[in-house]
Amino acid sequence: MPNIKNAVKRVRTTKTKTLINSARKSLLKSTIKKCNEAVANNDANAANALKEAMKLIDKSAAKKIIHRNTAARRKSKLAKAVNAMAK
Repeated sequence: MPNIKNAVKRVRTTKTKTLINSARKSLLKSTIKKCNEAVANNDANAANALKEAMKLIDKSAAKKIIHRNTAARRKSKLAKAVNAMAK
C-alpha cells in the first residue's frame, strides 16, 4: 500500500482506468467477432459490421487501448476478409 498521498490517488485512478479499458477491449473483441461471423456466414450486413469494427478499432487506438500497429493489422485483416467475401 502506498504511503504518499499522490500515490494513493494514482492507485485509485489506475483501478478505474483499468476497468474502463477492459470494458472497451471486450466491446472491441465482440465487435470484431461479429464482423468475422458475418463474413463466415456470407451475411449481407458484413459491410456494416466492418464499418462498426473499423470505427471501434480507430477509437481504441486513439485512446491507446491498443497499439496503432495492432489497429492497422486488425483493420487490414477484416477488410481483406470482407472484400474476399464480396468477390
